[in-house]
Amino acid sequence: MPQQAWSKKRERQYQHIKGGLKEHGRSEDVAAEIAARTVNKERARAGEAKEASRASTDDISSGRRGGLRSHTGPGGRTRDQLYEEAKHQGIKGRSKMSKAQLARAVGRG
Repeated sequence: MPQQAWSKKRERQYQHIKGGLKEHGRSEDVAAEIAARTVNKERARAGEAKEASRASTDDISSGRRGGLRSHTGPGGRTRDQLYEEAKHQGIKGRSKMSKAQLARAVGRG
């Protein structure tokens, strides 16, 4: 999905994002689309694109947004997210556990 207007830097960024998504189990098509959208948004924020939506230029950057969603912030993952992971791991007694207990049980606390 790379485009002619992309610089070498943006092409590397695209390949890096796409590769990371594929490593995390995304399909080739989905990874390519997400990577292209991310690169295009960064181009719009940097003033490299001819057209840009307000959301592209006014929203927080993709890198910052990704950092906020990485679940390593002050609150970490939500109890529901921890519960789902415990369920996936087959941890018994998870429904009666607190958030802290779930975090310890799934090995992220």
